[in-house]
Amino acid sequence: MTTFALIGAGPGLGLATARRFAAAGHSVALISRTTQNLDDLAAGLARDGVQARGFPADVLDTASLTAALRAAADALGPVEILQYSPVPRADFMRPVLDTGADDLDAPLAFSVKGPVTAVTAVLPGMRELGRGTLLFVNGSSAVRPNPNVAGTSVAFAAESAYARMLHDALAPENIHAAQLIVPGAIRPDAEHSSPAALAERLYGMHTERDGFRHYAEALPTETPDGP
Repeated sequence: MTTFALIGAGPGLGLATARRFAAAGHSVALISRTTQNLDDLAAGLARDGVQARGFPADVLDTASLTAALRAAADALGPVEILQYSPVPRADFMRPVLDTGADDLDAPLAFSVKGPVTAVTAVLPGMRELGRGTLLFVNGSSAVRPNPNVAGTSVAFAAESAYARMLHDALAPENIHAAQLIVPGAIRPDAEHSSPAALAERLYGMHTERDGFRHYAEALPTETPDGP
């Protein structure tokens, strides 16, 4: 059995994608900062017969993230699918004129060093398997800079560039990198941006391997205030 590793595990999109990939026969590694959150999510999945375990790590701490992903592979099987979708902190989303150079350190660590660390940790296992999928989930500021959320606009754009380079560089090795842009809020009642709908979309990106960038729905005509 191979593993679906979810960085940014939570009760919304994270839980929905964990269930979707588990239904396809993958074990589930849940990664987030809070041990209690991980325990609750893993227990809920276990009650439904899903093989899931939590591995605490902070994406801003590269050593802890590497250790968590290696422990997950050792405990559950090699990581075949990695989803990087942690939620940005509120202090990343300041107006551009209120954002100084030091204010970009954490957003860039979150959206660039975190993904690079995660990919570096799982790539050897994917190469041994001869296949793999790297999924990146971002808000609309990744493709449409928003002056109200300067930190995520800069950092998500950098993450997008990294992910796109992975898409091109790893395709010959049967490792697929793809990005899903979610323009607005993730809501249970949303037709295309509910947790269940997004989980199905991400699973389809894994199985169909159709291009790099995908949109949950069309971008709004005006720049939103969110990430």
